[in-house]
Amino acid sequence: MTDSLKIALAQVNPTVGDVAGNAALIKAARAEAAKLGADLVVFPELVLSGYPPEDLVYRAAFLDAVDAALKDLAALTSDGGPGMLVGAPWRDPAGKNGEARARNTVLLLNGGKIASYRFKHHLPNYGVFDEYRVFAAGDVPGPMVFKGVRLGVMICEDMWFTDVAETLHESGAELLVVPNGSPFEVDKGDARLNHAVARIGETGLPLLYVNQVGGQDDLIFDGGSFVLNADRSLAVQAGSWASDIKLTSWKRDGKTWRCAPETPPPALDRCENIYQALVLGLRDYVGKNRFPGVVLGLSGGIDSALAAAGAADALGPEKVHCVMMPSPYTSRESLEDAAEVARLLGVRLDTIDIGPAMNTFDGMLAPLFKGTSADITEENLQSRARGLTLMAISNKFGKMVLSTGNKSEMSTGYATLYGDMCGGYAVLKDVYKTTVFAVSRWRNGQKPTGALGPAGAVMPERVITKPPTAELKHNQTDQDTLPPYEVLDGILKGLIEDQAGIAAVADRGYDEATVRRVYKMLTRAEYKRRQAAPGVKITHLAFGRDYRYPITNGFNG
Repeated sequence: MTDSLKIALAQVNPTVGDVAGNAALIKAARAEAAKLGADLVVFPELVLSGYPPEDLVYRAAFLDAVDAALKDLAALTSDGGPGMLVGAPWRDPAGKNGEARARNTVLLLNGGKIASYRFKHHLPNYGVFDEYRVFAAGDVPGPMVFKGVRLGVMICEDMWFTDVAETLHESGAELLVVPNGSPFEVDKGDARLNHAVARIGETGLPLLYVNQVGGQDDLIFDGGSFVLNADRSLAVQAGSWASDIKLTSWKRDGKTWRCAPETPPPALDRCENIYQALVLGLRDYVGKNRFPGVVLGLSGGIDSALAAAGAADALGPEKVHCVMMPSPYTSRESLEDAAEVARLLGVRLDTIDIGPAMNTFDGMLAPLFKGTSADITEENLQSRARGLTLMAISNKFGKMVLSTGNKSEMSTGYATLYGDMCGGYAVLKDVYKTTVFAVSRWRNGQKPTGALGPAGAVMPERVITKPPTAELKHNQTDQDTLPPYEVLDGILKGLIEDQAGIAAVADRGYDEATVRRVYKMLTRAEYKRRQAAPGVKITHLAFGRDYRYPITNGFNG
């Protein structure tokens, strides 16, 4: 029985489905941890497959590849180096009645073999999670023994309930180990810590928490791995938004284990966390899908300016191509502001006048539209001409179109299908307009860690302060159609994130007629959102896999 352990937290960035690449990532992390003197390396949940693997789990060939990689990784540990706790979708060879359904598993690889394994007991089936659909749940687990130390392994969601920790404690666990694939949401870090503290309070055991980092479609993982000692004090905190191999040193302290504490990194504020999520989500979506860069419409407004800044910080200015597409309604200020944003960011800016396209469409449709007045139809034709232009540039040069719409617009349908909604990825899709303003001011004041764009301001002050407008007709502002954004966003948060009814939201101090109007816009726009590009999720209820409301919906309250 040992009285000391060195455990490495492997906060890594896997890619879903890339079993060979993820295995190479695991090997590299183990090699780095070995140089640091680690006895054991703990990896995130389902690191070998990437998280979440979704319906890949149904494919026998995929599970065969996982099995082969696990055997290879296990054999690696015959070298006398550190053991590994590796997460993978795994078919239990001793399954009841010959059951071959995969389970969300953590396997202890040590001494050249799979020394032990444990299954996830609580399979989340809410929000973005549908593990119950693809995995079989395991029984409440007992500890795994490594070098004589009884490790109580709880896989992600298992930490959010009392029964797994209680059983592990009663079975003699000495240290709680929690591998995670926990997606980022604003303020979720506090929830993680609260649950960890609760499990420590119930068991008196220290807890080691390892989370993955990186982007997977709309989900973003922020890392932030940590260790809490049995007195609930924070001993170790890994940074957020970057891969890290963090060595922790443990000693037996009487009947308990204690991790040597170290100074944690500075805490990030709300705007920095949001901006880092946008940057990492875009970087990994573009990089993991092997796009050479992005192209976006730069209007001179705040949404496209923030999207362009995030793209420059994520990919480098050389991979960002901005296009200004003026119409007769585009103001001189917008032209100047777009040019200044491009100059500040150091990105390419081309100008393509959509006036000829507008004239062509007007002439083409004139016989059919004869006797009608100009209305939103002609406004939408402008947006669609811009979308068509960006898609043509994307087809010709290969860069992905980056959509720039925000959550306030997507909520109310204040966006044009096949127009400004065109794109492969919507970086601001889950960011309300009021948050767009706050994050833009934050980025103008500092360059975040890891950003590839320039230091200093990334947009002129006028972009932030001028009234937002789509500029699809003369003297147009967003508030011609929408309530003021500080009102609109408060109502939307009540209707969407809180899932409150019209009366309940009105009781928070909003005019009931306005709430009813916003609710109508929200429900009527669902058909648009079903056709929208994926985008970074930052709230606890984002459009997409989180939000499953019917398009045909007669409920009105």
